[in-house]
Amino acid sequence: MSDHQHGHMGPTGNCICPKCGTKIPHQKGTPCQEEHCPECGSKMLREGSHHHQLFLEKQRKKDSDDSE
Repeated sequence: MSDHQHGHMGPTGNCICPKCGTKIPHQKGTPCQEEHCPECGSKMLREGSHHHQLFLEKQRKKDSDDSE
């Protein structure tokens, strides 16, 4: 089983704030969820991660419900 299947995405990439959209470089050895946004203080998500995808789906559903 690969690292990606265990939730590890490797040392590169970005952490993204689900609240304000700020991106910061991922720090090797520190999960993005342990980082806080330098702009608003929210917990960060790893860009492209399972949690990030779930957040994006929730946002799309919310936006779709709001437009009805």
